[in-house]
Amino acid sequence: MELDPRPWEALPRELAVALRPQLAPLADEIVEAIRVSVPAYARPMAGRFGEGVRTGVEEALRRFVALIEGEPVPEDPGREMYRALGRGEQRAGRTLDALQAAYRLGARVAWRRLAATGEAAGLDAPTLQRLGEAIFAYIDELAAESVEGYAEAQAARAGQRERRRRRLVALLAEGGADADEAARAARAADWPLPRELAAVALAGAGAGSGARAVADAGRVAARLGPEAVLGVVGDAPCLLLADPGGPGRERELRAALAGAAAGVGPAVSWRETARSLRWARRALALAVRRATSAGSLVRADEHLAALLLTEEEGLAAELAARRLAPLDDLPAAARERSLETLGAWLAAQGRVPEVAAALHVHPQTVRYRIRGLRERLGDALDDPSGRFELDVALRARAIESPRHLPEGDP
Repeated sequence: MELDPRPWEALPRELAVALRPQLAPLADEIVEAIRVSVPAYARPMAGRFGEGVRTGVEEALRRFVALIEGEPVPEDPGREMYRALGRGEQRAGRTLDALQAAYRLGARVAWRRLAATGEAAGLDAPTLQRLGEAIFAYIDELAAESVEGYAEAQAARAGQRERRRRRLVALLAEGGADADEAARAARAADWPLPRELAAVALAGAGAGSGARAVADAGRVAARLGPEAVLGVVGDAPCLLLADPGGPGRERELRAALAGAAAGVGPAVSWRETARSLRWARRALALAVRRATSAGSLVRADEHLAALLLTEEEGLAAELAARRLAPLDDLPAAARERSLETLGAWLAAQGRVPEVAAALHVHPQTVRYRIRGLRERLGDALDDPSGRFELDVALRARAIESPRHLPEGDP
């Protein structure tokens, strides 16, 4: 059986005449019942709080009787009043439990008194039943408005906190803030300044990435919980992560990223946030190059040599091109084999047995390949500076093609 969404329309209009004299004493009874029976409101109904409760009760009763009588009842003012009650509960730091309990209690008290009034006025049982249904349906509507107001206030508060957190991140990333200024911004953002923090740069957070990148970064921050705050610095979103070296933090970060590429700056004090963010963005660039289908997370302080090479990529690429140019005319497979052998030879500092073990070939094969490399690379293999430049060249090449990393690269 489908319930009538507006059961008061089925009530006789003359019932309003019988009920109206009961509204003032009924309002007193409801207010007193709320004060006595709802613990959160167990205080004198005086001042602004008491006025709000009484006004809400009186207006609810007046509107209910007007609906029975068929009078036009403006929706917006009434809706706003009960939304405001919901917003007030949220701002007071309470859940909606107390307000919902007050609504239920008010409905019970109203039903008891109004049913008695209707019975005295000679209403039959079906009409009294419809009256009860109308009271509880009406109270449900008011409660729904309060839920909506509560949600509005909750969203507004969350939005305000996020704006304050973004201001905090921008302040720290800009650098130069004194301790008092940073502490005030942190309190406003509800994020106590940690002893150590690390910046996290996320894939897709480049210039022009817009709202989608910010939303993606926000989801990562939400998964990390209260330790992470979201900010936008230079049009790119980033995170600040408290206690980045804490137990399980690496696992939590990887889980929150859900496979996305990211760069993590070094752990620093809040005063050095700008440095951590700068390194995080360089680490992100490296992570994007190395990313697989499962994503990649690069911690800047674990890849310092690679980051040093990306500081001036043009020079590193030029060095690689010049030092490895003698191998360019080899067939592709032979060139790759030569580069692999060169990397293993440099990593093992020329110890043939170790090179052979790393490449899974016979030592004699290694000696043969090295002779070929000497013919093409000349004295570079025997000169410390030459070996250093060859190692740098291979590492610069590996930044673009991770599978070419020399053995032992972090």
